[in-house]
Amino acid sequence: MGREPRTIAATALSATAFAPFGWLPVADTDPADGDHRLQFAWEDPHVNVISHSREEMLQVAGAICCDKMFRHLSHTQALLVLDNPSVLAVAPPEVDFSEEGGIETVRAFRLAPHDSFVLHRGTWHWGPFPLGVEPVHLYNVQGLRYVDDNESADLTRFDLWVETDHVEDDHQA
Repeated sequence: MGREPRTIAATALSATAFAPFGWLPVADTDPADGDHRLQFAWEDPHVNVISHSREEMLQVAGAICCDKMFRHLSHTQALLVLDNPSVLAVAPPEVDFSEEGGIETVRAFRLAPHDSFVLHRGTWHWGPFPLGVEPVHLYNVQGLRYVDDNESADLTRFDLWVETDHVEDDHQA
């Protein structure tokens, strides 16, 4: 309704760029292994395989509409991309999407098979959604009762699009 669409480019996943939203697991031989911990306030860690498909999103000419975000305040969530390239959008836990400026904090990452990441408790997230025609399957560790802790924010009024045709380099130190 008169608002110009906002487009953000998906960037390559890196520990530095992802730090406000969570962390990337490291090898067991890395001195940083164990610096971060999974948290489950309800003591209900659960493992399963989930998937997302193109039918769950609106996609037009190399961009995907980020129309809704979710978060879980009771637990961290760990994901591993099992098979197909995908895209993830995130925002920091403290963001209030009822405020106009909240949308400015959204970042997007392009994911490859075997990429893994952990979302901090409360991190807003959308996806991962596949970049191709095949669904993306994800190894998922989260609270078993996530449906009781699945806050959502409707972003349709922001007309936010994630550009997926190319990946921008992350120039952050």
